[in-house]
Amino acid sequence: MRLLLYNIRYAVGDGASLHMPLPGAGYVLGNQTVLPEIIRFIKSVDPDIVGLIEVDTGSIRSRMVNQAESIATELGMNTSYETKYAEHSINQLLPIVRKQGNAFLAAERVHGERFHYFDAGIKRLIIELEMEQFAVFLVHLSLKYRHRHLQLRHLHDLIEATEKPVIVAGDFNTFWGDNEIYLFKRAAGLESANVDGSPTYPARAPRKELDFILYQRGIRITGFDIPDSRLSDHLPLVCDFEVE
Repeated sequence: MRLLLYNIRYAVGDGASLHMPLPGAGYVLGNQTVLPEIIRFIKSVDPDIVGLIEVDTGSIRSRMVNQAESIATELGMNTSYETKYAEHSINQLLPIVRKQGNAFLAAERVHGERFHYFDAGIKRLIIELEMEQFAVFLVHLSLKYRHRHLQLRHLHDLIEATEKPVIVAGDFNTFWGDNEIYLFKRAAGLESANVDGSPTYPARAPRKELDFILYQRGIRITGFDIPDSRLSDHLPLVCDFEVE
């Protein structure tokens, strides 16, 4: 089975075009040429499960297009998505921002999906995708160090309550890389598919390992790759695995 993890940055692209006509203007104006390229890239990878971070679910930036649904339709997949902010967060009231979320796409029938929320941080969404033999958690952790560790504690408890082997994928925002989540991994019985600790951010000249695919005993990794895709500021992760 193949899992693709990709922070697509709301399909606004990367580089100079993002900052035209003003710095950061692309976050508001969008770039309608990027999403088709992302879809073509995902098709070329041919994944069974896709975890997407930073998806626009239908704001003016994406011209009211729900990117999760658009990609899923093109790939013939099911999709589960939700905004990443807490129910009573001020971000739920802001234009564009309130449509920012994360999404799972799955080729196989989804046996169960759950939306959990961290107690700390601005980005709080956890999507749990339950397959027949394993479960996958998709996360986008806080930029604040203290909030990240409160979130990791919450995530650990969710993993402990799961009877099936678990995969955890997402943008961890770990500016100190794998060392920052060492104790979390040990406590939850997780290993990183990225055994070399290769950096994933920024895509144009990677220096930091922010994106992770972690797995428990019962999951066997048969392949791992970080394609050199420059459609976002993060590089994608591709992981092949089997359930033992």
